[in-house]
Amino acid sequence: MVLDLGFNGSGVQDITDAAGVPKGSFYNYFDSKEAFAGEILEEYWQSIEDRHGPILYDARVKPLKRIVTFFHAISTDHAQHNFALGCLIGNLSLELSNNSAETRRKLSGLLARWESALAETLREAQERRELSEKSDPGVLATIIVEAYEGAVMRAKVEQNGAALERFERAVLPRLLT
Repeated sequence: MVLDLGFNGSGVQDITDAAGVPKGSFYNYFDSKEAFAGEILEEYWQSIEDRHGPILYDARVKPLKRIVTFFHAISTDHAQHNFALGCLIGNLSLELSNNSAETRRKLSGLLARWESALAETLREAQERRELSEKSDPGVLATIIVEAYEGAVMRAKVEQNGAALERFERAVLPRLLT
């Protein structure tokens, strides 16, 4: 629902109706609507980690190939929804970061988890001499996430996968050299 309507477009009544629970029970589970945002963000990212995270740790595959495969898998998720939904992390970053310090902290933490997993894989690529020792894995991971989130946002606007294809074919290979 929040992916479809946005956080501000989804009222507590809409959320409880979708969950099939009385409106009054919302605050039995969440202290605030912002606490709800934190929980759905956690659930969203955890589902990505559960489905696609193992790709980054598959030692049978070269580290840089794992990163490419990981982003392709996430892009495939976006394609299943015709690129119309975007990324909940990006969507709520744009919608709530100026209004909710609690949500901003949660978003920062999720981005850090994502970047940490990528940085670990990039460090392994350096150890295997796939990636230049001159690259800073932490900085590179951050740049990759920023570039991907921008591509997802554009894919949502255009409702097609062209931006994600450009990310996979042009941006990511340049960053991983």
